[in-house]
Amino acid sequence: MAGLLVRRLIRTLVALAGSSLFLLALWQIALHSVHVSPFIAKSPIDVWNYLFTDPRFGTTTAAENRSQLIGLLGVTLKDAGVGFGCGVTASVLLAVLFALVPPLEAMFLPLAMVLRTIPLVGFAPIIYIVFGNGTVTVGLLGTIIVFLPVLINTALGLRSASAQSIDLVRVYGGGRWTVVRMIAIPSALPNLFASLKIAVPLSLVGAMLYEWLFSLKGLGGAITVANADSLYVETWTIVVLVAAVSILLYNLIDFIEAPVLALWGPKAGNYEAV
Repeated sequence: MAGLLVRRLIRTLVALAGSSLFLLALWQIALHSVHVSPFIAKSPIDVWNYLFTDPRFGTTTAAENRSQLIGLLGVTLKDAGVGFGCGVTASVLLAVLFALVPPLEAMFLPLAMVLRTIPLVGFAPIIYIVFGNGTVTVGLLGTIIVFLPVLINTALGLRSASAQSIDLVRVYGGGRWTVVRMIAIPSALPNLFASLKIAVPLSLVGAMLYEWLFSLKGLGGAITVANADSLYVETWTIVVLVAAVSILLYNLIDFIEAPVLALWGPKAGNYEAV
């Protein structure tokens, strides 16, 4: 299995490098096509200079720029982690509850969908007024933005369990919880990992929205300040950094998915899928 994991890691790194090069080329081509003012639209070279050479855009050095952005990224990742953890945990627990008590799904899923249709920018100030500036507000915003896609995908996965397997567990005296634990949850793992891949960028969006609207910390707050001061190269660099982190986290989940499914998923023991 170790050799299979190494090969999968190599494939992941090659795919990551290829997609990054493609996006950089597309970015450069788009800049030449739309003819936006160079004062506003920055190229990959501009971002590279800002991070790795002494920039021509201000008085700071590249080392100072990197240090600042790494610190801001740490704040944003912390905020995103709170939202991601709260949202995924609440969604999975509720999906399992739906599987245990099916009538609850018909009662509460429409309410969850209504909550998600409310524009978050309009709903966020209410959360801020009630709970203030802090972890609770970060967690609630992250939960709202992550909650519905994870809940729907996980609930769908739990319902996809084989009827024959369920009947077998019941023949041997297993109750509803045993069915969920032994059959439904392993069947739902592919859907859960798909949900996690969706939740990663959404949690970053939620964290940056919180920072942009309220805390003015992290990368979200830095974008507000950079735009106000017309530091557009910093804005573009932050966008690139967030996109890169999202892609890395997505690939990390994708790398973990195959061995987990091979051990505990619906096709447990199929190590060739790693």
